[in-house]
Amino acid sequence: MTDTLFLTSAEVDDLAEPADYVAVVRDAYRQVGEGAPAEPRTKLLNRDPPGMLTTYAAVLPETGAMGGYAYSAGFGAGDAWFMTPLFDAESGEPLALLDGASMNPFKTGAAGATAVDALARADATEIAVIGSGAQARGQLATTATVREFEAVRVFSPTPENREALADEFDERIDADVSAVASASDALDGADVVVTATTASGPVIDDGDVEPGTHVTAMGQYHPEKNELPPELVARATYVPDIRARAAQDAGSFLAAVEAGLVDEDHVAADLGEVVAGGHPGRTSEEEITVFDSGGTGIETVAAAHMLYQRASEKGRGQTIDFAPASEALTGR
Repeated sequence: MTDTLFLTSAEVDDLAEPADYVAVVRDAYRQVGEGAPAEPRTKLLNRDPPGMLTTYAAVLPETGAMGGYAYSAGFGAGDAWFMTPLFDAESGEPLALLDGASMNPFKTGAAGATAVDALARADATEIAVIGSGAQARGQLATTATVREFEAVRVFSPTPENREALADEFDERIDADVSAVASASDALDGADVVVTATTASGPVIDDGDVEPGTHVTAMGQYHPEKNELPPELVARATYVPDIRARAAQDAGSFLAAVEAGLVDEDHVAADLGEVVAGGHPGRTSEEEITVFDSGGTGIETVAAAHMLYQRASEKGRGQTIDFAPASEALTGR
């Protein structure tokens, strides 16, 4: 038997600040860029009742942890459930099982922030956020730790939602945060654009994206979800979180391929390659860069291990017994 720590969402949701997530996620992508294994998501869709079961995993040898996510969405409950198993990367023993709900926007946001730090211009001062849900909040909270933004413009179709996000962050970060009436208004003068929506089609216009802009898109994790217009993908330096995911479920990239604007060679690098220094990322001030963030085990393992360590130090959680296979299968 081995003791494994079980941690509820409430037990970990106050253990880290946005910058903490960014630090461990950036290092995790470096490890993957230097050869640590990580795979794109596996997604199983159910028709009746409609739902999705998703898994993904990564091994971070230097962190000393491996694991990932297993989560369901929809089905009879009409909700989502995030389970995060964490294992020791040397012994293979289970370290923890976390309810991953509360960390989700921040660990995903940290991947976006890592990309902004690696790909956006150093002098970026204005950011547009398209979306107003938990993921948009996570992206803005983390991205604000890697650039000193002076202006933030928020758009989502529901006025109350965009105004609520703007009011919240106007107090949280040192920038002028405002809600605007259209995506075009949000992008006017933006150096960085974040799209975090559930839309099935483009939420910004290609013509609104100025030369030198960096775009992080994180709502396109299905072949039929494409937040970005194909023309934008075609004229950008395109960087997904994991290279293999581009042809699997990166909706905007696949839409650009279907339109005949790009082929699979259009993937410049994945984020790990850029962070590890294997690819330069941005090479000019006029270049447009796109980071396609569909969610991976990389940021999940990095964030979960950080929270596990901090929870252990504070004596949080409860231990549960796990039997090794040799014991459970033989009864010895």
